[in-house]
Amino acid sequence: MAQKKKIKTTAVSQKKIAENIYDLWLETELALDAHPGQFVAVYPKNAATLLPRPISICEADKGKGRLRLVYRIAGKGTEEFSSYREGDTVDILGILGNGFPLEKAKGKKVFLMGGGIGIPPMLQLAKELDAEKQIILGYRNNDLFLREDLERCGDVYIATEDGSVGSKGNVMDAIKENGLNADVIMACGPMPMLRAIKQYAAENKIEAYISLEERMACGVGACLGCVCKTKEVDHHSHVHNARICTDGPVFEANEVDI
Repeated sequence: MAQKKKIKTTAVSQKKIAENIYDLWLETELALDAHPGQFVAVYPKNAATLLPRPISICEADKGKGRLRLVYRIAGKGTEEFSSYREGDTVDILGILGNGFPLEKAKGKKVFLMGGGIGIPPMLQLAKELDAEKQIILGYRNNDLFLREDLERCGDVYIATEDGSVGSKGNVMDAIKENGLNADVIMACGPMPMLRAIKQYAAENKIEAYISLEERMACGVGACLGCVCKTKEVDHHSHVHNARICTDGPVFEANEVDI
């Protein structure tokens, strides 16, 4: 694995693609090391918002040396990021995390499940995964960011909380309504969604790999601010937990207590 490093990148472009959702391309050599499901930590320029913000990698254009970050404004740090324009310098730390185990799904039927801001990491995963892909996306309403990008990568099924598009409800409702089945699940989204996926996978004896969304401080496993409970003892802290930023963010679903 490439060594993590803090570097200066250059903003190539940015646009708003949904309510409070922004699409930022950065020029950086780190694109060469990116793996689906990994993330970078982006540093605000404002000293008052000191800690970097973890943002998942949506796409990695290795040919042009560019990373695509699609993120939601959640506070002052990400609000600052939304003001960046072409040519601005952006400090990031990366590449962080373990990513999805592509080899576990090769040649199999796979659910790629994204909910809310857990949808962006599904794009690079869908592009690289050598498998029969069924992409199941959960949105609040008809503000369907990244839908067209993902439709170029496989069959897409949509659930919306308000029922405006696709199945009314969540990603599990879309599976039931469309009679879908799979051998492996790879997912990212809010905790209630991941808990439902874990239960569904256990009941149907399906391998499932879930990416946990968590606020992280250091991003390199030093502060223990983003631990989750696990079945196995962590070698760093010697208790039943794992550091999401370094041991994850992707875990086999039955290994974590969520």
